[in-house]
Amino acid sequence: MPSLSPAHVRLALHPDHGTAVTATITGTTSYLARATLGTHGFRWSSDTTMILARIDHDSPHYADKAAQELREEGTTVAIDPALQEEIDTEWTYGNYPMHWLTREEIREVSADAQAIHDAIADGSLVIHMHAHDGWTNVAVGTYRGGKSIHLHGEDYLRQETMLFDSETEAIADFLRHHPVAARPGPAPPTDIERAAAAVLAVPAADRPAATTGTPAEQVSQTVPAYAADPGDHEELLRDFFTKHQEWEKWRPHDETTIASHESLTLRLEFLHEALRGDDAWTIAAYESPVGERLWHATATPTTPVEIMSVLLDSLNTDNAWSPTTHTPVTEEHLAQASRPLEDVGWTLKVGSRLIDWTAPDTEAGLRFDTAIKQGDLLPAWTIWGGNTADSPGWAIRLSTQAPTALIQDITFELAHGQGHRQPHHAATTTPRLTAGPAMALPPASAPRPAPRR
Repeated sequence: MPSLSPAHVRLALHPDHGTAVTATITGTTSYLARATLGTHGFRWSSDTTMILARIDHDSPHYADKAAQELREEGTTVAIDPALQEEIDTEWTYGNYPMHWLTREEIREVSADAQAIHDAIADGSLVIHMHAHDGWTNVAVGTYRGGKSIHLHGEDYLRQETMLFDSETEAIADFLRHHPVAARPGPAPPTDIERAAAAVLAVPAADRPAATTGTPAEQVSQTVPAYAADPGDHEELLRDFFTKHQEWEKWRPHDETTIASHESLTLRLEFLHEALRGDDAWTIAAYESPVGERLWHATATPTTPVEIMSVLLDSLNTDNAWSPTTHTPVTEEHLAQASRPLEDVGWTLKVGSRLIDWTAPDTEAGLRFDTAIKQGDLLPAWTIWGGNTADSPGWAIRLSTQAPTALIQDITFELAHGQGHRQPHHAATTTPRLTAGPAMALPPASAPRPAPRR
């Protein structure tokens, strides 16, 4: 008879979701551990993995509760240091509408909203109609074999507001309050719900590299840096803080990390759960700690890390404060910024408004918009890759007064840098997260989680 090994659970942050938690379970007597994790909201991902992805971004707190119960049952639990840091950090919510609630009361509201979310997702709560009341989404639904209800709010603010004896009565009252705005069925999922669904629908264990067992480096193609896969921006951020101790790290809420230079004149923000079309990186430089903004830049989450790394490194040189930040852009500045591209034969096209330098394969370029004047908030510089300059696969956008030397650092990497791309997909068409299967859930307008300390 084979010997039985005790259960062991390792908890860690999910690699593709800022607050989701993975539980890796080993041991032949792990059935009790799996059941305990299930009662705390963990869902199956593979034979040895379960995932907790909550819409209130409080998965680390509930993972800690699960760990405490597992230990009481005799299961060995290991918590990854990064997750432990999240557990030890108490959250607060900025612009939370029910500001009079305590942190524990807020958790109770979020727990009720999570239960509603789960009921809709598993089909036990059927949504008949939804509408927008001018402020948020509302809906009417019926629990299978149970009560009919009205719902108000989205994500972690959704609540049951009215209870009815019959489905007919609930729908009739809903139409009485929303005769024009009412729409059949559920509303589309919110961004928060899409991100959670993506984690549950596309577990890390199902990724090609994991299932084939072949190291990515052995099957990847060497391509120009601008055509490379996006890479791991989370790891790039961690390396940034390791290499540059003069930057102070602050995480005001679960979705954003802020870095402030010791001079207090440079600020960097990173959006952890940025999707395609979002700006994952935002950079701003100021004249003094209390002075006017000199220039700013943004970068999409699909920007190759080889290029993003050059931009971040350039922030730690005098290039971040080059003379261009105080003077109008001249032909000399344009020539300096584009010199690495012209040296390798990129095509120059000058229009009535736009000046473009395009790679020989037309898969990347540098654009300057002459109509954007000094001091305007709109981006004048666009460094892009994939598709076209108007609809790029990735892009870095900078204001008019962005330092020419910093832009030249990036264009040099465009001209000479190399990266890697997996042959089964192109970097220019791969978003950071893919949407999971459609769910009967309302769209986003709830306030985002905010500052903590």
